[in-house]
Amino acid sequence: MRGHRLSVYLIVMCLMAWAGREVSAAGPKRAGIIGCDTSHAIAFTKILNRPDATGPLAEVRVVAAYPGGSADIPSSRDRVEGHVAQLREMGITIVDTIEALLPLVDVVLLESVDGRVHRQQAEPVIAAGKPLFVDKPLAGSLADALDILQMASDRGVPCFSCSPLRFSPDMFGMRNNPDAGDVVGCAAFSPCPLEPHHPDLYWYGIHGVETLFTIMGAGCHTVTRIHTDGTDVVIGTWRDGRIGTFRGIRTGHATYGALVFGSKAIVRSGDFGGYEPLVEQIARFFVTGTSPVAVDETIEIMAFMAAADESRRRGGAPVTLEAVLAEARATVQARRSAPARDGG
Repeated sequence: MRGHRLSVYLIVMCLMAWAGREVSAAGPKRAGIIGCDTSHAIAFTKILNRPDATGPLAEVRVVAAYPGGSADIPSSRDRVEGHVAQLREMGITIVDTIEALLPLVDVVLLESVDGRVHRQQAEPVIAAGKPLFVDKPLAGSLADALDILQMASDRGVPCFSCSPLRFSPDMFGMRNNPDAGDVVGCAAFSPCPLEPHHPDLYWYGIHGVETLFTIMGAGCHTVTRIHTDGTDVVIGTWRDGRIGTFRGIRTGHATYGALVFGSKAIVRSGDFGGYEPLVEQIARFFVTGTSPVAVDETIEIMAFMAAADESRRRGGAPVTLEAVLAEARATVQARRSAPARDGG
């Protein structure tokens, strides 16, 4: 009887090992890039396609890319050709359309630096059921951001978006930093150049805003913004009474970081920790289908930045996140309720 059990055990173990070989033989997930107008397209590909990659990074490999690019943004238009050449040298297949990209890949990184095109570019990816990472900004408007996330939710397609600052070790660990204790407030800062086609903070200030929310968590209620040519200061009041601020720097020395006001001490965070921590999270997301960032927090980040623009338009008056979200939701609802146009 004992010999029989041993034989069954050995058979089961062999079947499990064989199943493991079958999974491994399938190879890593094939990733496609949409948008070669950002250095992220090159940096992320180098990290994922390293021959010595381990863990989640070894489970995803970039195989194809669609160049994209926006003619009215020089920093987009002027970088595409050079980035495409680098990707070709790395053996990446370059295609002419998103539709041509999708059959070649299992998962997609939407990297276009122009947030205005993200909704249009995300739609066919979501329709095809491909898990999707959208680089910052999630979209070029709050309504488009809500629309992307709703499309993904409606179809059950895994989707997330964030700035690389979120997973920089010296930022990510500050929410539960034992030296600081409980976070009672935060002053985050980052470079904040503006781009005329995007809401002010969507273009680059999002890095510092994402840092603020990484440390404070969700729960912001109202936003007040002070704007000058060289600096933005955005004050957020959380529902539990905590205050978090973002300082966007355009004059003087500009770097990334935060001052964390804790129950035990005031602690300065570290600087930007490179792209690999984010890329590892993206790879893990593609493997598991589970987003490392809560959708509600992503929406709140986008709403915070939209409310900051509205506060500026009102001369620094407080603006609630719910007010800008209600307007954006109405826009999405009207867009979805409009009759389809005849393409003939």
